Amino acid sequence: MSSFKEDDRDQDEKQQGEAGLVEEVLPRGMFRVRLDSGRALRVGLTPTSRHSMVRLISGDRVLIKVSSHDPSRGHIIKKL
Repeated sequence: MSSFKEDDRDQDEKQQGEAGLVEEVLPRGMFRVRLDSGRALRVGLTPTSRHSMVRLISGDRVLIKVSSHDPSRGHIIKKL
């Protein structure tokens, strides 16, 4: 049963966002992330992630939710 729930969780994460690599740490809690598709985005942490993630540095893999209003911005959902 547990493997079924894990598979569902993996599918939900894939539908929610895209994977990328932190290229640069910017001021004010912002990051420049290069997606696997090649696009570069300026992203910040979601409020829940601010409490759960200790630190992000260049080279970390993250899951990004791209903004529907501005495709060059987004939020980091999860550290991979």
